[in-house]
Amino acid sequence: MLTYAVPASGRTGRSAATGDRSGHMKALVQSDFDGTITEEDVSSFLLEDFAQGDWRRLLREYREGRISVADLNIGAFSMIHADKATLLGALKGRVRVRPGFSELVDYCLNNGVRFVIVSNGLDFYIDAVLKDMGLETIEVHSARAHFHPEGMRVHYIGPDGNLLEDGFKEAYTRSFLRQEYRVTYMGNGNSDTVPAGYAHHVFATGELLAHCRENSMNCNPLESFSGVVRALKQILQLQI
Repeated sequence: MLTYAVPASGRTGRSAATGDRSGHMKALVQSDFDGTITEEDVSSFLLEDFAQGDWRRLLREYREGRISVADLNIGAFSMIHADKATLLGALKGRVRVRPGFSELVDYCLNNGVRFVIVSNGLDFYIDAVLKDMGLETIEVHSARAHFHPEGMRVHYIGPDGNLLEDGFKEAYTRSFLRQEYRVTYMGNGNSDTVPAGYAHHVFATGELLAHCRENSMNCNPLESFSGVVRALKQILQLQI
């Protein structure tokens, strides 16, 4: 059962409370997409089926810390020459969304919590999955994909509107903190460890959960989004 863990005081050097000038708390949920909102990594489906090259070599280099996640995706997806319709067609019936996601989005919308997806994944399939769920109005920041016969081109734009080569997720987390939001973070991978360290509350699965446990970081295991809703209710009550 998911339980709410209160962060240790001063763990990340943030102030105990943030809010707008009227004194109201500004709450924000920042979520990864692949492996967090979805149960599997959607990009892996596409690379396994369509990449014309040794994209797994880049994946090994990323896991060894030799290249960034942006370098991985830019290089790996350049090996895909198929068009957008073909790729989306291949995903039909394969993408499973973690239970309770619509409930979480509705809760945030109805309780003044800003919900934002910040993902190293690609915009075209994230947008398609959300549209299929009737959730296409969700705020999303992700890699931007451009389709070309010679290979897909991918780039990342930071919150300041400039190209980013690394640190995409944490750039947005820091931006939200500068806007005085209390950030609840949800993620699953190695690229989530740094932004999770900035957040006030963390829900984790996979590699991020292992990282939190190994480094004594307070977090809740991410099992279903219904559990996140229950915990958010406690968080918001504590912030009043």
